Amino acid sequence: MASRAKTKVSRRAAEEAVRTLLRWAGEDPDREGLLETPTRVVKAYRDWFSGYEIDPADYLRRTFEEVGGYDEMVVLRDISFESHCEHHMAPIIGRVHVGYLPTNKVVGISKLARVVDGYARRFQVQEKLTAQIAGCITDVLKPRGVGVVVDATHQCMTTRGVHKRGVSMITSRMTGSFREDARTRAEFLQFIGIHGG
Repeated sequence: MASRAKTKVSRRAAEEAVRTLLRWAGEDPDREGLLETPTRVVKAYRDWFSGYEIDPADYLRRTFEEVGGYDEMVVLRDISFESHCEHHMAPIIGRVHVGYLPTNKVVGISKLARVVDGYARRFQVQEKLTAQIAGCITDVLKPRGVGVVVDATHQCMTTRGVHKRGVSMITSRMTGSFREDARTRAEFLQFIGIHGG
C-alpha cells in the first residue's frame, strides 16, 4: 500500500481540476472537442496511477520450491514500463532488467513484471523506482542477491526545458552477491546486454 493515507477526492472534483487546467491553458472546456476530456483524463489517471492501490510485495508471496535444486541466476530482461515524473507529471518510458540468485524458492516471472508495474504506476523519480523494485524483491524473496537496471527516457527533458531527444538515463541497484561479487555482477550485466570494461 501507499505509505501514507490518501485524502479522498471525488471524481467530480478531479474532473473540475482538469477543466480548470484547460481554461488556464487558454482553452474552452465547453467546446465540443473537449466536453469529454475531463472524464477521459480522470479515467487515464486511474490507470496510470493504479500502483497506489496495491502492495507490489503481494505479487511475490506465492513462490515455488520444487525447482530441482536450481540455485543459479534468474533474469527477466526488457520489462517495459511507463511511469510519470513526480516533478513535472510528464511520462517516463523505459525498460527494467531484474535478476536474482534464489535461495530455496523462485517466483513466477510474470510476478516480477507486476512488481515493476506496481511501483512504476505512481509518481516517480527513476532512482527511487530502481531502489523500490530491488528492495521489494530482497525483502520478500530473501535471495542471495538482486540486480536491477532501469533504462528510461524522461519526457520532462525531451519535450520541455532543454529539449534533448535520444537521451536515456540508466540507474542500477545491486544487493548481496550482485554487489559483493564482481563475477556475479558481470554475469548479470552480460545477460542483459551491458558489457563492463
